[in-house]
Amino acid sequence: MTKFRPCIDLHQGKVKQIVGGSLRDEGNGPTENFVSDRPAKWFAECFRSDGLTGGHVIKLGPGNDLAAREALAAWPGGLQIGGGINETNAMDWLEAGASHVIVTSALFDADGKFLGDTLRSLVAKIGRDKLVIDLSCRATPDGWTVAMNRWQTLTELTVDHATLDRLAPFCDEFLIHAADVEGLCRGIDAELVALLGSWGKCPVTYAGGTATMADLFLVEANGCGVVDVTVGSALDLFGGKGVCYQDLVVWNRRAR
Repeated sequence: MTKFRPCIDLHQGKVKQIVGGSLRDEGNGPTENFVSDRPAKWFAECFRSDGLTGGHVIKLGPGNDLAAREALAAWPGGLQIGGGINETNAMDWLEAGASHVIVTSALFDADGKFLGDTLRSLVAKIGRDKLVIDLSCRATPDGWTVAMNRWQTLTELTVDHATLDRLAPFCDEFLIHAADVEGLCRGIDAELVALLGSWGKCPVTYAGGTATMADLFLVEANGCGVVDVTVGSALDLFGGKGVCYQDLVVWNRRAR
């Protein structure tokens, strides 16, 4: 059964909900749907109290380490961490309380070429059971192309069954944001979810576009019940109006 996975997105040290496609290194700042006046640890404590497991903290750029560490300390072993994770700092984040580290950009060179040796070295250091590979992507003529560097740079990898088969032996889970619909609250990428659900060989979490509870049912149906989902900008906990947080707490209790 599809499970709701909570998320804490950090930008400039604050919990925010951002339109994914608006993240840029230069120029105007990203489009912000929500900026919380509560610290990241408050959300972590909330998720811990409600027994929501398998969630993640994502650091969107610099200035987020302190807030991330406070969230992990509020729920040791209860949250994954992503954003700027590499072989050098991965163990530090696990020791800070993360259940897993989430890695994307470190697995590619500046031109988007996949670095298989880097992946193998990382797994040798921390173990595949502590690694989540982030294959967040954008729609392209080839289907869906993995995007790195806060979804700004396309890589040579496509999201398909062959890629999932290739990488699954090196990780515990996959996290996949549909960057083109992330933060828009206009519905999920149902075709991408269907592709993930038809694979189903290890845990996969989908994020992007969820607007109402109907979208959770759509993820469960298209994903054959094996694809989990995060909800961001639509969630009332993050200032949204489409999905009630308490409804998601109840949703997850179905599988207990």
